[in-house]
Amino acid sequence: MSDIGSDYEEEENGPYLGEYEGERNDKEERHGQGKATLPNGDTYEGQYDSGKRHGHGTYRFKQGAGARYIGEYAKNKKHGQGMFIYPDGSKYEGSWVDDQRCGFGKYSYINGDYYEGEWQNHVRHGQGTYYWAETGSKYVGTWKEGRMEGAGELVHANHKYVGSFKENRPDSKGKYVFDIGCQQHGNYTGVEQPDEKAEEEEAAPTLIPKWKAGEIMEIKLEPEEDDLAAEASGDAPAETAADPAADGAVADSSEAKDSVPGADSTEVAPTAAPAETSEGGGGEEEETEAQPAPEGETEEPEPDPAAEPAAEPAAAEEDEAPAEE
Repeated sequence: MSDIGSDYEEEENGPYLGEYEGERNDKEERHGQGKATLPNGDTYEGQYDSGKRHGHGTYRFKQGAGARYIGEYAKNKKHGQGMFIYPDGSKYEGSWVDDQRCGFGKYSYINGDYYEGEWQNHVRHGQGTYYWAETGSKYVGTWKEGRMEGAGELVHANHKYVGSFKENRPDSKGKYVFDIGCQQHGNYTGVEQPDEKAEEEEAAPTLIPKWKAGEIMEIKLEPEEDDLAAEASGDAPAETAADPAADGAVADSSEAKDSVPGADSTEVAPTAAPAETSEGGGGEEEETEAQPAPEGETEEPEPDPAAEPAAEPAAAEEDEAPAEE
């Protein structure tokens, strides 16, 4: 995302306002419907109020490779519902307040990723969902100042992690839930990784979350309606001795080892997303914000054969950690 200063559009004030065709008020101010070509070559076509962009309009950037904003204005600033198409083709549709993404909106990236949820001060903040197109994974939960922070779920193809996040990483208590019908509770603890490059200055150690596993438990499902009906009518089949090897039942582990049943994923975070770009692109340097992801790999334990279910799920696809901000 861009620095706020580079997001401003050309102001229509000063000694030279550019060319204008449209309605005016008694003071000869731009008022009503009109079209303006601004001094920098940008164009605006839409509604005015007392000389300022106010109401619905379309602003096109001359140097933005098709960049444009279509939506509502208030006193020359994007305010209300609007869509911004950025120079790289990414797009934001949603609420704006005082020229910033604020409220509910959806940002679609050029690689197919998207974030849909709440925004504040131009960054992801509140409840939202980030979807990674390459892996099909998604994070559903709380965001704070652009990062995964608070309660959330990281959902993969055949399992999900449910718990707390801090600074884009899983933190403290949580659980892994697997599609084969088992779950494992545990907690993430930080393991210090010293900075080998530090020489003169004392560098703060990097904390890599490490999963401390608890027991594996079978998820008990409610009986199906058909089975209940058959039992009520006396047609239920005779019970047989349970065979864990046949029905995929999971025996509780007696040892709380660092293991995740049937999952070989070495990371919790999905792949990187392209940076959200600055608006316009009229020759200004664009400052970008890295997409959500842990700043280091999350160490998960090796599978424990004694703790694995008989019918283990397919190994989770390893996800690359995005670049650091």
